[in-house]
Amino acid sequence: MTFNSGPVLQRSSMLTQFILAPNPGPMSLDGTNSYVLRGPGQSAVVVVDPGPQDETHLAALAGVGPVDLILVTHRHADHTAGSARLHQLTGAPVRAVDFAHCHGGGEVLVHGEVIHAAGLEIAVLATPGHTSDSACFHLPADGPDGAVLTGDTILGRGTTVLDFPDGTLGDYLASLDLLEALGPAWVLPAHGPVLASLESAARGYRSHREERLGQIRTALDRLGRDATVGEVADAVYAGVGPSVRRAAELSVAAQLTYLRGGGEGRAVPPGR
Repeated sequence: MTFNSGPVLQRSSMLTQFILAPNPGPMSLDGTNSYVLRGPGQSAVVVVDPGPQDETHLAALAGVGPVDLILVTHRHADHTAGSARLHQLTGAPVRAVDFAHCHGGGEVLVHGEVIHAAGLEIAVLATPGHTSDSACFHLPADGPDGAVLTGDTILGRGTTVLDFPDGTLGDYLASLDLLEALGPAWVLPAHGPVLASLESAARGYRSHREERLGQIRTALDRLGRDATVGEVADAVYAGVGPSVRRAAELSVAAQLTYLRGGGEGRAVPPGR
């Protein structure tokens, strides 16, 4: 996937398309994939993750067809900043796990509910870990194995930051197990390219986390059990640049809390 100079509606699966938002960066990769979901023969759509407050981008989303519903995967601004404006442009309600990001009478999303909109069945999956309010959306009829919009829980490239203390590793590992159980569904991430198998992606993410935990255990053996987040990040994430240093410290803090949850001590917050 490459960054576009203007809004372009691109095909991502049988039932979905997306417009890449103009907000590339170290954490957002090429930008936010704002998805447009439409059932067979339908003119109405569901929009997932409107993205940033960018009038050109939001106007393009509003113009793809009558918008029945707007969904957001989690609270971060690169997903939600344009939500209220897209509601103004379309009249569609905005639904999220966190009520603070619901607009226009949209109700809070509930794990396990099935949304019927734009000729689709959309199953809501609570997948905390990246943030406490992270959710994924399962489209079981999208191709032979279905598709899942994974937000930032699984990215198309790289790994996910745990926004500690709101996001926790214990929750994240449980969410990966939930997603892996959906099998070889297509992965429609909020950042990066589409992936062919959710089962494989979730398993790879878990393997990466286990590898990092092993590295942190090794660092603690060398530095001492009371080592700070900064000291452990220096040892485990020595090669990361300053633009993602804060993200590395958040992940270390989440992993230390997870490891020390069995009475081995407590994590020191980032920056301490």
